[in-house]
Amino acid sequence: MRDVTVCRCGKGNGVSYEKGTDIQPYLHIGGGKDGLSYPAPDDAETVQWPVAFTDKETCIRSTLALGGVSIVVYRHESLTPEQTLNRLVEHYKAWCVFRPGGRR
Repeated sequence: MRDVTVCRCGKGNGVSYEKGTDIQPYLHIGGGKDGLSYPAPDDAETVQWPVAFTDKETCIRSTLALGGVSIVVYRHESLTPEQTLNRLVEHYKAWCVFRPGGRR
């Protein structure tokens, strides 16, 4: 595993990486990328995203598992694993209520 600093420059989604790096989108939880999927190298332990012009926010790779199934996400450094799971559950409950035809 390695740490990766991501810069927003160039065309498309503006994310650039080392040449030959395998990229896959991962769900980001917390911080400015909360609820969005952004690409990250498969072996990145952390990713840093620019904030404004001079700051960065760090997201830490975490694996969420239920039984024999797991998914990799990046959680904001300010969140514990428990807070991350709680945030996912609360967002899901809100989605169930406010989606078209959802429970009221």
